[in-house]
Amino acid sequence: MAAGQHVLRGRTAVVTGAARGVGAALARELANRGARVALLGLEEEALAGVAATLPTETLYRHVDVTDDTAMAEAAEEVRRRLGDASVVVANAGVAEGGPFLDSDPATWRRVIEVNLVGSAVTARTFLPQLLGTRGYYLQIASLASIGAAPMMSAYCASKAGVESFAQSLRAELDTRGVGVGAAYINWTDTDLIRDADQHAVLRELRAHMPPPARKIYPARQVAATLVTAVERRAPTVYVPRWLRGVQVVRAALPALVVRYARQELTRSEFAPTGLLGAGGRAAQEQH
Repeated sequence: MAAGQHVLRGRTAVVTGAARGVGAALARELANRGARVALLGLEEEALAGVAATLPTETLYRHVDVTDDTAMAEAAEEVRRRLGDASVVVANAGVAEGGPFLDSDPATWRRVIEVNLVGSAVTARTFLPQLLGTRGYYLQIASLASIGAAPMMSAYCASKAGVESFAQSLRAELDTRGVGVGAAYINWTDTDLIRDADQHAVLRELRAHMPPPARKIYPARQVAATLVTAVERRAPTVYVPRWLRGVQVVRAALPALVVRYARQELTRSEFAPTGLLGAGGRAAQEQH
């Protein structure tokens, strides 16, 4: 798979967390560029709805990315019906907010399990196929991978974890023909973000970020940039592009975040949010 027009045509692409938001937008963009798409996630009806809109051959499957056995069965179905995967996008993710001390331990752990462990299960399950196709694995990370924010300890820890996981995997697989990329994305217009704005703790957190950092980007725009990175087998992709510059000042961020927290977060009492959005509720019910 090399950069160029129609590079995805006839290839099989797998997207986790594909029922809505960035995952659904990625599935549409991949299909529009000619890929056969497998949609994996927890919301079967929503997955079916997305699959019905795609112009290429698809399959969808209700599966929990943290379940090794169920993911192995899904991978076998992908192989049998669509052919070995050339692209895998580990997009499934959930979030919660609020003070760590007041957080529900099971909810906090579920964020880590879905975002980090689920990504590892996805990679472990599909790597045999990617090795055969000399394919590409894209890990969805976040601005939270670069700079941890208060009141989002589980999400930030999990996204820092997937960043390190992707970097480690890239080094391991470079000589075996499999490309590994990490996608750093900021606030995107999804139900998760819309739900977050209903909670004071996350609404205040975003409101006090610098103006460029609080902007919300359309999921379709984000997906188009990410799929172009897939075509180029990019090791990193930043949406928006200015996020790349945050890497340069990364070492200074913890002190800045502490200063912000001292000035802003002592003014109000915040409550835990629980898992956010319809996807979060589906993850909670599955658990």
